[in-house]
Amino acid sequence: MGKREKHKQKHDRTQRDRSYYLQDNDNDTTQPAENEEQDEIEDADDENNDDEQNHEHPSHDLPSKFLLYQQSVQSPKGDISYLQKFFLMYVGGRMPLHLQEDFCGTALLSAEWLRSDPRKTAVGLDFDIEALNWCLENNIPKIGADGFSRISLFHGNVLQPLQSKLVKMNPEELVRSISLSQNTENLQTDGLESDVPTSSASQDDDELTVKKFPQNGRDIVCAFNYSCCCLHKRAELVLYFKHAREALSTKGGIFVMDLYGGTSSENKLKLQRRFPNFTYVWEQAEFDIIQRKTRISLHFHLKKEQRKIRHAFSYSWRLWTLPEIRDCLEEAGFRSVHFWVREMPDTSEITRTEGFGAGKDIKYEETTSFQQKDSWNAYIVGVA
Repeated sequence: MGKREKHKQKHDRTQRDRSYYLQDNDNDTTQPAENEEQDEIEDADDENNDDEQNHEHPSHDLPSKFLLYQQSVQSPKGDISYLQKFFLMYVGGRMPLHLQEDFCGTALLSAEWLRSDPRKTAVGLDFDIEALNWCLENNIPKIGADGFSRISLFHGNVLQPLQSKLVKMNPEELVRSISLSQNTENLQTDGLESDVPTSSASQDDDELTVKKFPQNGRDIVCAFNYSCCCLHKRAELVLYFKHAREALSTKGGIFVMDLYGGTSSENKLKLQRRFPNFTYVWEQAEFDIIQRKTRISLHFHLKKEQRKIRHAFSYSWRLWTLPEIRDCLEEAGFRSVHFWVREMPDTSEITRTEGFGAGKDIKYEETTSFQQKDSWNAYIVGVA
């Protein structure tokens, strides 16, 4: 999900501190700008005050950047609704139960997936060990005790998934995380049997690779939050799609990713979205039209602390086109590819007035032709 913080967040903050920033991820809490003139002043001072803003206080005085990311960027319930719709439409015959979330970060989507049905299992894969550990300590305990028996998080590269290693959790920390969960009233001590392996403190490191664990073929493999843009070469993209294809069930399955585009995606851009307790800022650097690369930075302006967390997450992205994605999926062995697109609000109109969370109620529609717009989002579905 991003670069490691210089100091690890302390996890013994009071429940009140965490709940202050905890919001419903699928509710649009966008609010109109309160002071346009002050916003302009803050933006002008950002670059000069980076060091002062980031280092004036120790990091444990601030909320976790992962919590802020989940609140401002992700909408797991909406994603899951579309995942299930796509599976039933293109595969059918059974309910999807087994999910693999690549580039999973804190695996919020996987956690919500498990919450929706006690039969469901999930596998998460990411290169950021800090995000994976944060998930085990913060997201999974909220599901209940059986959540740990239904999910496996692997640390590794999506281009070499069989070499990734299971993330182990200290048994004492496991008990502590469960006891601190807000959902302790829903805990189950006799978790359901699952084909998803769980970690063991007695296992050696060489026993923790993916290929050592027999697992169900996945009904769905997904890569959200534009993560495939982290892969800059076509050969890498095809290789990743092949790994995703091989992870799917022999009974049939789907791979789903998201992508953004439009004329605004190829320009320098800064958008913000206001929440009750903080403001989320998306900053896009200048766009290289030859390499089709840009740099994305995510910033958080905290209302309570009157602080800014600049460059909480930064990414170097290669912005792929929809035809390129389709060609790579077909080369990787997917038998059909489908585009679900929705137009987003014009960025020139929402930069400061409503925030770029506007337009969340616009539905995705399947299409084979779509005229260029200022901004659009798409789900891309590869059917195995």
